[in-house]
Amino acid sequence: MARTAAHEMFDRDAASRGLGMELIAAADGAAEVRMPVTPAMVNGHDIAHGGFVFLLADTAFACACNSHGPVTVAAGADIAFLRPARTGDVLVARAGERARQGRTGLYDVTVTREGTGEVVAEFRGRSHVVRAPR
Repeated sequence: MARTAAHEMFDRDAASRGLGMELIAAADGAAEVRMPVTPAMVNGHDIAHGGFVFLLADTAFACACNSHGPVTVAAGADIAFLRPARTGDVLVARAGERARQGRTGLYDVTVTREGTGEVVAEFRGRSHVVRAPR
């Protein structure tokens, strides 16, 4: 797999890597990131806190929109939580570019439970290019 600007960005992403996230692939406006749900990630209902699910989806989104090369940041995002995740689950976020025009882009991310493929969440992110590649 060829390295992209997204790989370089992920290598410097202490927050995502610190949560055990692994960048599986990133190229051509798409990315796949996985994360194990640990006991430190569950809330008072014994399910994964939505903030961690959002963070996983946001990381896949960031890798997808930065795979083109220009430094790109989030302009906004929404998430729908569909199923709970629990300690021991491994979540996989797959991001794909829906549209890109000028300095803006639109990306969809589906978060699934590895092994079963059950959809845990759906995320839509809006991106903005802040500078051209060096």
